Amino acid sequence: MEDQLAKSSADYEILVEIGEGAYGKVYKARAIREPQRLVAVKKLNIPVDSESGIPAFMIREVALLKKIEFFNHPNIVKLLNVSATWKKTLDLTLVFEYVDQDLSTFLAKAPQTGLSREMIKNLMVQLLQGLDFLHVNMLVHRDLKPANVLISGQGRVKIADFGLARIYTSRIALTPCVVTLWYRAPEVLLHSSYTSSVDMWSAGCIFAEFFLLRPLFCCLSEVQQLQKIIEVIGLPPEEDWPAESAVAYSPNWAGDRTLSQMLPNLDLEENELLLKLLTFNPLKRIPASKALEHPFFKGP
Repeated sequence: MEDQLAKSSADYEILVEIGEGAYGKVYKARAIREPQRLVAVKKLNIPVDSESGIPAFMIREVALLKKIEFFNHPNIVKLLNVSATWKKTLDLTLVFEYVDQDLSTFLAKAPQTGLSREMIKNLMVQLLQGLDFLHVNMLVHRDLKPANVLISGQGRVKIADFGLARIYTSRIALTPCVVTLWYRAPEVLLHSSYTSSVDMWSAGCIFAEFFLLRPLFCCLSEVQQLQKIIEVIGLPPEEDWPAESAVAYSPNWAGDRTLSQMLPNLDLEENELLLKLLTFNPLKRIPASKALEHPFFKGP
C-alpha cells in the first residue's frame, strides 16, 4: 500500500476534464509510460479537520475499491492506483481504467426508435451480474443511477462511483439521504431500514429507462417521489408499509395508473421482471441472483 501511495499522479498526463463533484474533478488522462493507455483520474481536495481527521467517506471508498479490486470483476470499474498528499488539505488521487461514457450519455444518444430488446437484455444482464457480485460480497452501492454506470465502446457495462457504498450486515439503519432521488427506493424515502434491495429498486428504475429513454420517476422532493411511485405501481397493502416510518399509511395515496399502463410496449416477461424489481416491500423485491434467472433473459 505504501508503494502505491508513493506513486505520483505525475505518472499520468491530464488530457481533459470529464466530470466534477462536490470534492473534486475527474479527468481523462494518458499513462506517460504507456502512451496508448487511457485512464480516468479522480482528484479530490478536502480540508482536513485536525480533530476529526480524514473524512470517513473517503476512507470507505478507497477501502471498498481495494477490497473488490482483488476479484477483478468485469462489471465493476477497476481501481489502478491511489496516491495521497496531506498538508493543510488532503489531496487524494484515484486512478481508474478509462471507460468511454456513462449510461446517461449512452441513452441520450439512443435512436428515437429506442434500444433493441437484445441490447436491453445485454445491458441488464451485465448490470445485474455486477450487482450480484457486490451483494454476495456484502456490499451495497447505495447510489446506482445511469451516471454511475459506465459503458465502453465494446458494450461492456461497469458499475462505478463507490463514494456512498457500504459493507452491510443484516438491515442497515443509516443515512436516509442516499441514492439520487429519482432512483431512491420507497424504504429510503420513508426513512426506514434498508439492505442491498435498495440497489435492486434503482436497477428497476434503470431497466424502465432502457425502454423509455428517460427517467421513470422524475420529481423534485421526497414526498413527490413517493406519491409518483405509488401512482405508478399502486398503493401497497398496509402490512408492507414500514412500521418505523414517520410517514403514516393512508389510502389517499392511491392513484389510478399502473406500471403496465405507463409502459404499454412491454411484453409479459419484461413487465413481470420490472414489477419484481419495483416491488414496494424490499423483503419481497427480487435479488440480483434471482433476477438473472428470469425468463426475460432466457428467451430469444
